[in-house]
Amino acid sequence: MALSRRSFLKVGALGTSLTLSQYLELQAATGNPDSGRSAILVFLMGGPAHQDTFDLKPDAPSEYRGQFRPIKTSVPGMEICEHLPRLAQRAGNYALIRGVTHSLADHGLGTRYLITGNLPTPVVNYPMYGSVVSKEFPSHPDIPPFVSIDRPVEGPGYLGAEFGPLSTGEKPQHGHPFRVRGITLDGSLTLEKFNTRTALLKDIDTAFAGFEELDDSVKGLNRFSEQAHRIIASQRSRNAFDLSLEPDREVDRFGRHDYGQSMMLATRLVEAGVRFVTVLLEGWDTHQDNFNQLGRELPPKFDQSLSAMFDRLGESGRLDSTSILVTGEFGRTPKVNNNAGRDHWARAMCSLMAGGGVRTGQVIGATDDKAQGPLNEGFSPDDLAATFFQSIGIDPKTEYEANVGRPITLVRDGSAIASVLK
Repeated sequence: MALSRRSFLKVGALGTSLTLSQYLELQAATGNPDSGRSAILVFLMGGPAHQDTFDLKPDAPSEYRGQFRPIKTSVPGMEICEHLPRLAQRAGNYALIRGVTHSLADHGLGTRYLITGNLPTPVVNYPMYGSVVSKEFPSHPDIPPFVSIDRPVEGPGYLGAEFGPLSTGEKPQHGHPFRVRGITLDGSLTLEKFNTRTALLKDIDTAFAGFEELDDSVKGLNRFSEQAHRIIASQRSRNAFDLSLEPDREVDRFGRHDYGQSMMLATRLVEAGVRFVTVLLEGWDTHQDNFNQLGRELPPKFDQSLSAMFDRLGESGRLDSTSILVTGEFGRTPKVNNNAGRDHWARAMCSLMAGGGVRTGQVIGATDDKAQGPLNEGFSPDDLAATFFQSIGIDPKTEYEANVGRPITLVRDGSAIASVLK
């Protein structure tokens, strides 16, 4: 059983001279057993048009079906957009979930719902997926358990700041040295200089009197400082974030663009032992010029980079231990608007799941003939979350203590979609 922060601080007060960094290492060492599990959330921010990607309706009237044609995949009966040819060839690597549905056609609320698996409420601040995974599966002391490439989007909620992500602060760009929280990995800030700077700061155990009474958000700040130091001080962490170590063939496989570089970084992090990575692939809010943006830019980059992730994880033997969820916050309107775009639509959307615990090579669920809503009852974001957690090896009905006076169920309303899981 893991020892609490309060317990360690009491031990330190008795004279054992535990520093916070030593505490963090001990906490990791005494946490849950190493499951070998990891997970990746690929979030298509803006809301991808489901009927122009994974749920085409070729027999619908033209104002609904749009401009793209479906193509056959390697799975009999499964068809997806013509601009996703690589993923069509790799349909056996994932389960396609159609008919995901909810009612929050707002970017902020929809994102919060899909990235936590719980309907937003002012009463409870729910944690995002990665925070739960980092709590349940601690990582090696010099590797952050949870990384969000670019920015965090949501927070750790009732679990507390110590389970928030290490956000890189920017997306990797091909041809530019990558920085983690403003610190470059190309040697422009030497380790000696970095250690000199950090030596000027006292350990938080002695810098604050009455540390146990500090607000959780303040205590959590030092954890991020500790992690930033580890990234610079640990060769293992530096290598994990250093995309310049990738050979040209891998860069070409993932793509020399923002999607490709982010997905390659996510793959490297999982290979290095990071438990959870969130990747933001932005640009899907296509109110105007939907078909040019999708045909020329978004699906082609997504198709290349996600296919490369499947291939690389499969080749290294890590796909079976890595659960992958691909989703946006909602779908888009069945009918094309006057600007050749599609607007927000939460009643129907698609998600993909792959990797460990997932029964791949199948389509689960369906929408009606115009992709307006699910046939039958469909699946809620809560169901999707319960399924994702189950595939990782976390019981979605786990209860956590929170500051609302009662235990909180991880996914209160959802149930795992049995047909998606092995």
